[in-house]
Amino acid sequence: MTRTFPDVSISTDRLELRPLELADVPPLTDMMNDEQIVAWTSVGHPYTADRARDWIVRRAPHERVQGRGIVFGVSEFLTQRLVGVVTLFHTDWRTLSTEIAYVTAPWARGEGYASESVLAVADWLFRAQKFERLELRTAAGNTAAQQVAQKVGCISEGVLRNAWIARSRTEDGGWADIRTDLIVWSLLPEDLEGGPEQFADGSGYAPLPSWR
Repeated sequence: MTRTFPDVSISTDRLELRPLELADVPPLTDMMNDEQIVAWTSVGHPYTADRARDWIVRRAPHERVQGRGIVFGVSEFLTQRLVGVVTLFHTDWRTLSTEIAYVTAPWARGEGYASESVLAVADWLFRAQKFERLELRTAAGNTAAQQVAQKVGCISEGVLRNAWIARSRTEDGGWADIRTDLIVWSLLPEDLEGGPEQFADGSGYAPLPSWR
């Protein structure tokens, strides 16, 4: 039987990480068309509402059901607005390791939401799912992503040379592909600052109804 992550929500003091919903189509579409996200991810551009709807309804749930990972929409508790997405993928159930990626909406940057959501997922992954390794890869020029990796306690393990294609704006307003290096980071259970109890009073996990 295929091993899968449970269908859960994760909460912190400020955020809820939960499955994406159809109501997220407009903000997800806007978020994925942001220039920083287009530049540093492989997201298709332009990112249409139909693409967002397909990701929410079909592709994201399929990742979990097939045992490859899980996708969390990140929303603010107070406003319920979508402020980011965190994804676990390339999951290896034998070695209990997986890779994490995240994007933060332009209207929510500077609030520390990326590091807060990554730490919440890492805590859940290590404590509730008993995983042993979380990996993160950042493009060499993506200093914002590197700062998040450092802030959550990741250890830089090395560089994959010429391993990624980033995008840069051209004079005519289009996009050009640029090859770049990838920095590999890892986080282990013992790397979490404060140990396994750091979220004892700040986060929780709740199984979601099957109809979600």
